[in-house]
This record gives sequence, C-alpha cells and structure tokens, in this order.
Amino acid sequence: MADFPGKVNTQTSSPEPQRSFGIPSIGNANFIKTIPGILLLAEIVVGLLVWALIASTYYGTIPAYGWVMFVSVTLWILSIALFVILLLSLHEKLPSVPWPLVFFVFYAVATVLYLTAFLADAVSVPPYWYIFHGHLGASAFFAIVVTLLYTASSFFAYLGWRGDSQNAAATTVPV
Repeated sequence: MADFPGKVNTQTSSPEPQRSFGIPSIGNANFIKTIPGILLLAEIVVGLLVWALIASTYYGTIPAYGWVMFVSVTLWILSIALFVILLLSLHEKLPSVPWPLVFFVFYAVATVLYLTAFLADAVSVPPYWYIFHGHLGASAFFAIVVTLLYTASSFFAYLGWRGDSQNAAATTVPV
C-alpha cells in the first residue's frame, strides 16, 4: 500500500481528433489530399467552367440557361464556402451542428439540382450552325461531369454520415 501513489499515473492522453465526412481534424490543407477534398476542388473548378461557358454567350433567348446559371453559380459559391469551412477547420468550432448530416444533405441536394441543370442544358443546346453551339455544348458536357462529381461526394458524405452515427456503446465496450 505504501507504493500506491507511485504507481498511479494521472497523465491523460489527448482525445482522438473528431472526424467528419472522412476528413481529418486539421488546421491546414491536409484535407486536400483526401478523396473528398480532391472532389471538392474538382467541383469548384468544373462548376466554374459550366457557368463561365454559359455566361460567355448570349443565352437570354433560351430560358433554360437561366436555371443552369442559377444552379451552377449558387452551388459554386456554396462549394467555395464549404471549402473555406473545411480548410480553416471551422466545422470543429461548432460541435453542436451535425456536420456529417449537413455534408450529406448538401451533396445530395446539389446532385439533384445539377442533374436537372444538366438535362435543361443538354436539351437546350442549339443546332451546330448557331454561333455559340460549341460553348453551350461544352457547358452541357461539364455539367454532367460536375453532376458525377457531386454524386461521388454524396456517396462519401453518406459513408461519413453512417460511420459517425453508429452506436458508440456497441463499438467501445469489449465483449
């Protein structure tokens, strides 16, 4: 009993950093090296191509391009905001927000919106003799590419959401 105080170790280890959406808890740009980070950067670049190609034409006579512009610019801005949130680790500052669910809902809604924008874009491409045929055709191609990117991000966000919502008691208590 005399050696009891000497055997007690009061040093605690720091808790494992919280992970959300498969992205490690970081304060730098390491998440860019992950698959969700690469997908997010690709969504920003390809989304920029979609709305830049349409904006470089005179699309006022075809109402469907207004919808495509709205979807592409809105999701481009929201994707940049999400990138900044993840880059600066701001999602860790609000632990009460269910971030994995927020990411999943964002990407699922973005996928559906971009799918409708792609369909409107592809159907509205004018005939080959129209002066801006190439721009609008390329925007339809990049719209389906960004739709597929958002679909892949939805899948990874779903996996992150399902992974974080498991029963903690079942995984931490030894059998």
